[in-house]
Amino acid sequence: MAGGWTRDGAVQDQIDASIAEELARLKARRGPEGESLTHCADCEEPIPAARRRAIPGVKLCIDCQQERDTRPVARGGVNRRASKDSQLR
Repeated sequence: MAGGWTRDGAVQDQIDASIAEELARLKARRGPEGESLTHCADCEEPIPAARRRAIPGVKLCIDCQQERDTRPVARGGVNRRASKDSQLR
């Protein structure tokens, strides 16, 4: 049920494209690499040897990493597809 100048299925195509872009962005994220630190970069506490072996290139202890993971991440709210919602702002 498309309206105006769009064809049928255009909205679903936009949804599918948005999901595909987000999945590609998540897959492109790389984890830590290189030599692990022996002490946390934030709090200077020792990083356990088991964590350093499990995650090569780790820079943070478990507590600091959990704190960082729970912080809200600001992402751009740009709607490049010019949906009706973005035009109403």
